[in-house]
Amino acid sequence: MQDATHGATRLALDLALTIRHDGHGGVADDLADPAALTAWVAAHAEDLPDTAGRTVDATALAAVHALRAAVRSLFAHAVRPAEPSPADAARLPPLPEALRRLNAAAARTPTVPVLRWTEDTGPVVDRRPVPDGDLTAALAQAAISFLTGPDRQRLRACHAPRCVRYFLKDHPRQEWCKPSCGNRARVARHHERHRKTVG
Repeated sequence: MQDATHGATRLALDLALTIRHDGHGGVADDLADPAALTAWVAAHAEDLPDTAGRTVDATALAAVHALRAAVRSLFAHAVRPAEPSPADAARLPPLPEALRRLNAAAARTPTVPVLRWTEDTGPVVDRRPVPDGDLTAALAQAAISFLTGPDRQRLRACHAPRCVRYFLKDHPRQEWCKPSCGNRARVARHHERHRKTVG
């Protein structure tokens, strides 16, 4: 169960992180075309076993883009009262629309009853998804698992200059997604203090 939870957390976070700083003051999209999404899905085959190996078309790409916007909107909501990632905060769908998109995508996978029966518990019915390979449904379900799980409490937006990433806070003093962002933030603060004392 822990592995499934970790996989869902990683998958949801990795989807959000396909929006990144481009190194030139703008924002880049790692899922810019169907080939890029096909490669991303292949790289996440362990967490997307029913969709791995498939070629993604423009329709699937548009669906994943809409889902990613919803996930980033929900991430922005989850980190409140802190500021969200500046990458797309002004362009994200409002919370009700983000929830509608996420839930609609998750509902694309039908479920079937599965009977479990042990000597200790007697018969129990679980509902399990039918593996039909719907990419957006798998991604939406991973996002729901993450947003309702314990890792959501550790979600933060990195506010280092030029960074647009979300990350999971691993220790109490962590402020940035990676050490290079911390270095950029310290350098920027130093330059700002120096500019104020000189000016």
